[in-house]
Amino acid sequence: MKKLPFILFAVLLLSVACSTIDCSVDNIVATVYSLKKANGTADTLKDTLYVITRTVKGKDTVLLDKEVNATQFQLQIGYSNPEDTLRFIVKDALGGVFCDTAYIKKENKPQFESVDCKMNYFHTITGVRLTSHHAIDSIVIKKTAVNYDLSSEHFHIYFRANR
Repeated sequence: MKKLPFILFAVLLLSVACSTIDCSVDNIVATVYSLKKANGTADTLKDTLYVITRTVKGKDTVLLDKEVNATQFQLQIGYSNPEDTLRFIVKDALGGVFCDTAYIKKENKPQFESVDCKMNYFHTITGVRLTSHHAIDSIVIKKTAVNYDLSSEHFHIYFRANR
């Protein structure tokens, strides 16, 4: 009878130590941008593309660096502000530099999976607006739910043919 509390404690300890939740480091929350021509077919950007955002602490950070021949790319999405500001910078072969700023409005939703895993955020995209239109003609929302699924396109981005 004296061993019963010890046995119960051991069973409890083993049941807590084992977890069925797999906290994968590969689970990233990002948006997928597909480049499109005006007629809706796939496009390839021959120029060099950079995408920069501003952090909560007010510093610029590069999300995409020197992307060339892109037809699609992924960008991580912020979780602390209701709107992300993205600067798209395009450098052409002749040395021209074109810059546009996109504002991605979204709702941030904490995603709790287990006490063993870090907190992640899923998002619902509620709007997008674009300034200048120097390099980009438009950005269209195709899927509003942003989660671990990177197989779906969230945005179609239409670059201007003549910059």
